[in-house]
Amino acid sequence: MNTERRPTLRQVADLAGVSHQTVSRYFRPNSGLLPETAERVRAAVETLGYRPNLVARSMRTRRSGMLGVVLPGWVGPERTVAAACEEARSSGYRVEIVIGLDEGPESLWARVEELLASGQVEGVLSVSPMDPADLAPAGMVVQVDEYDHRLRAVDAVAEDQETMIEIVRRLSELGHRDLLHVGGPQGWPSARLRMAGYLEACRRYGLRTHGEPSGPWHPETGRQGILALPDDTPVTAVVAASDDIGVGVLGAAHSRGWAVPGRLSVTGWDDRLLARYAAPALSTVIVDRETAGRHAMRRLIAAVEGRPEPAGPTTPLTRIEFRESTGPPMTEAS
Repeated sequence: MNTERRPTLRQVADLAGVSHQTVSRYFRPNSGLLPETAERVRAAVETLGYRPNLVARSMRTRRSGMLGVVLPGWVGPERTVAAACEEARSSGYRVEIVIGLDEGPESLWARVEELLASGQVEGVLSVSPMDPADLAPAGMVVQVDEYDHRLRAVDAVAEDQETMIEIVRRLSELGHRDLLHVGGPQGWPSARLRMAGYLEACRRYGLRTHGEPSGPWHPETGRQGILALPDDTPVTAVVAASDDIGVGVLGAAHSRGWAVPGRLSVTGWDDRLLARYAAPALSTVIVDRETAGRHAMRRLIAAVEGRPEPAGPTTPLTRIEFRESTGPPMTEAS
């Protein structure tokens, strides 16, 4: 019995005397490989037994009827993914989900490359940001939101900067003049856009920002942002880049004895379930993740089937909802 690890894409490439990109191309429709090159790759695949069942089917039909979804971790994108999977299945595709817990962009990209090269999937929908330079030779890869470098940015995150400007404008109308932004990981375009919108709004409305600490999409990021403030901070409003971060802000404010929204107003983003049941209920941005997920999958299916890109959503995908965690700043009289 063979107990060795299954053969890899690079082992196939080494045996065939070609690059791993060439092996990747071999398993895609219209690969454009010279017949002799394709034959060398085929022979190497057979010799090594590289995913034999999937490859055999791929060589017969060049179609697997399966699409992949790659996630950075099972936190946050579940509504987007559920809608995308439903859209794929209604179009006759099966879906394989790859969850990259605690993996960086390079590791996630290796998974995408492996999926495409194996013939197991016909296309990949990524909910994790990837480098456009990596995507160029990849084949059918569509990224949710503005991450996609080949198809237009039409999903929810494309609106993030303007939505953040509107949040800050509303806070200024409530009387807030001293703000703090606790941002998400700056490797994510959505986090960068939200921070850019916050800074632009502070400039536009003459508000003072007292810092923009950032970190993972996790309550600890919000907690640390608040614990770092001095006791006499003039900050009266904290704009968090996500609900998870915002919940961490609420917890830290409570531990410091700062009433919300009296001493501190707090906003989040994403309408996560925990935000609705936080005490107080966290003001947030409601994002139509279902529409975004369905549309992203339609784009992927159109790319796989060689059809034109479908029209994007006609209504805004984000809506601000101020809840119990925001109010006017506390005055000396109060």
